[in-house]
Amino acid sequence: MSQIDQSQRFLFDNTDVRGEMVALERSFAEVLAKHPYPQPVAQLLGEMLAAAALLCGTLKFEGLLVLQARSSGAVPLLMVECSSEREVRGLARYDGERIGEDAGLRELMPDGVLTLTVDPKNGQRYQGIVPLEGVNLAECLSGYFATSEQLPTRFWLNADSRHARGLLLQQLPADRLKDTEAREASWQHVTTLADTLTAEELLGLDNQTLLHRLYHEEDLRLFEPQPLVFRCSCSRERSANALVSLGHEDAERLLGELGGEITVDCQFCNQRYRFDGSDIAQLFAGGGSAAPSETRH
Repeated sequence: MSQIDQSQRFLFDNTDVRGEMVALERSFAEVLAKHPYPQPVAQLLGEMLAAAALLCGTLKFEGLLVLQARSSGAVPLLMVECSSEREVRGLARYDGERIGEDAGLRELMPDGVLTLTVDPKNGQRYQGIVPLEGVNLAECLSGYFATSEQLPTRFWLNADSRHARGLLLQQLPADRLKDTEAREASWQHVTTLADTLTAEELLGLDNQTLLHRLYHEEDLRLFEPQPLVFRCSCSRERSANALVSLGHEDAERLLGELGGEITVDCQFCNQRYRFDGSDIAQLFAGGGSAAPSETRH
C-alpha cells in the first residue's frame, strides 16, 4: 500500500451505501511499543483502534471520538481515541496470568460494556453504551448500530502483531433507492459479500484489490486516502493544569509526601512529567504553567 496508515472512503453509485476502510501499521506499532501486550490483548486493541478510525471517518466534526470497553475479566480496560485530525492512541489494562493463548473477546472481557463517546470542540457531547455480547468487537459494534436509531452500520475488523485493518459499510438515507424492499435487498447484498472476507484477505490485501475481490460487479467510487498517525495529546502544560486543579494546599501536601517531586505519567505513551517545589510555587504564584508550551508527540 502506498500509504501504510490510512483511511479511505468508497461509495456505491447505484445504491444508498457508503464504506470506509482503515489500515494501521506504523501507528499500531507505536501503540504496541509503549506496553508489552500479550498477543490476544494486542489483537483486541488493534481492532478497537481500527474501529475508532472507521467511525471517525464517518463523522463530520472537529473533536475527539473515544471507544472504551470495561469488564470484570482478564482485560478490565481497553481505551482508544481518534481525533478529527485522524490522530490515534490507545491502551489496555490486563492480567497476564489470566490470559490464554487463543483467548477471544468473550474470554478476556466477560460482563463487558462498550462506551462510544463523541466529544466535539463545539457542540454537545454524545455518549452511547452497549453490552459486549458479541463473539468479537465487530459484532458488538454492528449490534450497537442495529439497536440504536442511527444508520444501519456493519463492521469487519482484524489485527495481528503488525497490522490492524477494518472495513465499515453504512446504509445512507434513501436517495437513489426509494423502495423499501429494494433498499433492504441492496443492503443485504453488499453486506453478505463482505461477510465472505477472510482474516487473511482483510489483513493482507490492499484496498483496491480487496474491493475488486468483493464488488467487481458493482459501480463503486474510491476516494483519495487520508493519512492516520499515532500522536499522544499529553503535555507538560496539561499535567500542570491537573496539579492546579488539586488546589495549592493539596499540591503542597502531595509534594511533601512524595519527597519533594511530583511525577505525572501518561498512561498512553509512558511520558513522564516532573514537578519540584519551585515548579509548584510558580504554578500557584500567577505565573501560569510550569512550561507554557503544549507539545504533542
